[in-house]
Amino acid sequence: MLSKISSGVVLGVDAMVVDVEIDVTGGLPGITVVGLPDAAVRESRERVRAAIRNSGFRIPPRRFTINLAPADLRKEGVLYDLPIALGILMATEHLAQEPVEGLLFLGELSLDGAVKPVRGILPMALSAKEDPCVRGLVVPQENADEAAVVKDLQVYPVQTLEDAVDFVAGTRPLQSHQLKPEKLQPQPKEQDVDLSDVKGQYHAKRALEVAAAGGHNILFVGPPGSGKTILARRIPTILPDMSLEEALETTKIHSIAGLLKPGAPIVKRRPFRCPHHTVTDAGLVGGGQHPKPGEVSLAHNGVLFLDELPEFPRHVLENLRQPLEDGTVTLVRSSRSLVYPAKIMLVGAMNPCPCGFSTDPNRECLCGSFEIQRYLSRVSGPLLDRIDMHVEVPTVPYQELARRSSGERSEVVRKRVNAARTLQIERFQGSSMRCNAHMDPRTIKDFCDAEEEADTLLRKAIEGFHLSVRAYHKTLKVARTIADLAGEGKIRAMHVAEAIQYRALDRDNTY
Repeated sequence: MLSKISSGVVLGVDAMVVDVEIDVTGGLPGITVVGLPDAAVRESRERVRAAIRNSGFRIPPRRFTINLAPADLRKEGVLYDLPIALGILMATEHLAQEPVEGLLFLGELSLDGAVKPVRGILPMALSAKEDPCVRGLVVPQENADEAAVVKDLQVYPVQTLEDAVDFVAGTRPLQSHQLKPEKLQPQPKEQDVDLSDVKGQYHAKRALEVAAAGGHNILFVGPPGSGKTILARRIPTILPDMSLEEALETTKIHSIAGLLKPGAPIVKRRPFRCPHHTVTDAGLVGGGQHPKPGEVSLAHNGVLFLDELPEFPRHVLENLRQPLEDGTVTLVRSSRSLVYPAKIMLVGAMNPCPCGFSTDPNRECLCGSFEIQRYLSRVSGPLLDRIDMHVEVPTVPYQELARRSSGERSEVVRKRVNAARTLQIERFQGSSMRCNAHMDPRTIKDFCDAEEEADTLLRKAIEGFHLSVRAYHKTLKVARTIADLAGEGKIRAMHVAEAIQYRALDRDNTY
């Protein structure tokens, strides 16, 4: 007898329906899985056999051929255990075929028949919502909240194989799972750190506010102990809340990577990823034998912080050039091409030389000019050109360290950042852009209207510092953000002047 039941497969950050077909024939007893299964899928036959037996069902000693269609797409993971088990029970006439039509079944089986959570449920649910042939999902209990994030989609949670069998047989109806509204509300900003913890560094803190307001990439350069890392780690405290659309985009990636925490069906805070400098190409931008999203995609709609930037292998850093330009990572393999979103705010920190003290007036630098040039060349010019803001972070004098009064709290700065972001959301309404950093040359021409004095100042900076076309555009975008923070509709000379200050490495290539 032949049976068919539906499941799904994740392709990049999207998903599509997979038909699980089971054919029962005579011959030597066994289970064969075809349709480009990986090792985890092939091993499902042992899990399924034990789960069916330990759930109180008996299947005859026949030969089962299981086809995962379409057969030319690679199937990965353990989510096919539940549909395979139900398909075998249907093929052996324990269950009828009709009740499963229009339902997608996803879940891993324990040997005792318990249904365990799996990755990639949210992309499956979003894809199912768009498919008129799908009326609902049957998912593990632990994944029910994640699937129920998608509105107007029937989600049926099961805890065991027996629950799924009773649901299909109609002997134990399941209620469609509803997500509690409070689970979608933004979490309160309970931070262990605050921007007021940073002593002095008023210029750097102002630059951090501008970067957060416009989503700009920023690089801190200064001697060891000047506060570069402390500043970077306080960025999440001043970033605006994510919209529901942004949260869904980010959650899809974290769901595929298996990073969603129990009881947290959606990512509510902007990600802050901080990989070590030993990260590989695949770890940073994604890939591998079975492609997965990398750190740059896991930081989508958030921050990717690269501390000690020159310590990263140059060939790894060069992989960032295309994601920073396009906001996506494209992984091309012989069988298919995958696209992962990567709209990030890149934050870097580096010393000005190998010993770190070439810009410190109180410490002697032991590096020669050739050593400094070789050290700085680890970060290529094209990559630096894609970083909007280069900010000097000098050593903090004792008077500032000893001062008892603290600076502005993150909450105060965040209010100004939110106000600026609100202006940008209104400005780019109807487009895929969400902040000034995402503007393309045509949009810059439309929205970066500068006064004559500001235009003259910018022309002198371009000619004097020999800035590239990209640097010109980025300076204009930063000036637009500064004007937004000031509530100005037009870019003025003072906004351009401040934006030019944030191109430190363009003003002194030898540093």
